[in-house]
Amino acid sequence: MPRISALTALLTMTLASPLFAASGSEWSYSGQAGPQHWGSLSSEFDVCGSGKNQSPVDLAGMIEGNLPEPAYDYSEPGETLINTGHTLKIAYPEGNALTLDGRRYALKQVHFHTPSEYTIDGQRYPMEAHLVHADAQGNLAVIAAMFEQGESHDALAGFSDSLPGQADKRLSLPGEGVSATAWLPERRDYYRLNGSLTTPPCTEGVRWLVMKDPVTASPAQLEALRKAIGHANNRPLQPVNARLIVE
Repeated sequence: MPRISALTALLTMTLASPLFAASGSEWSYSGQAGPQHWGSLSSEFDVCGSGKNQSPVDLAGMIEGNLPEPAYDYSEPGETLINTGHTLKIAYPEGNALTLDGRRYALKQVHFHTPSEYTIDGQRYPMEAHLVHADAQGNLAVIAAMFEQGESHDALAGFSDSLPGQADKRLSLPGEGVSATAWLPERRDYYRLNGSLTTPPCTEGVRWLVMKDPVTASPAQLEALRKAIGHANNRPLQPVNARLIVE
């Protein structure tokens, strides 16, 4: 699938019916449409079963490298949170971008997984945020930030007690909305690897940046997001194969 089509599929999928991906093929996180069956649900999802660079993985055995320092320009807040049936998602307007390897990636959306999809040296976190970006050609870059139980999260404090618990329900975020910076740790050191989308169509060629430091949220906030999503929405770990994980 061309990368620009992959982006269209991803964005359409998150806005569509909770049970249907962009192709109209039903997928889920359990049962006969669960992750172990994604590759056979549709020809568009073949790489979910056959791909060699699938995400998520356990981040272990990292090698040291001279990683570039990305530039984060998140000046325009997201104003609406949507329950897609698969996750909770905040769409972000034009004007937000990540610059990586000299290339500008526009921020499209932020969504959440409970529990985390990636693990770090075998450790799984109670929640993970994905900041999904795309460049003008449809190439994808995703930042993953882990959440651990701790102090209350300032942004979540404004709306975690009123999250939409049903598919297609929306919530207008309080005030002027939420900057994407809120979902990142203060220190931005990261692990980097090549991977894929973690939902169908599981397209590969995604640049992943996984933050080393977690963000904190209170037990009540984490429970509120788990309850609103309604089910575990983490894809099982995939083989690393020949990939290098750089830090």
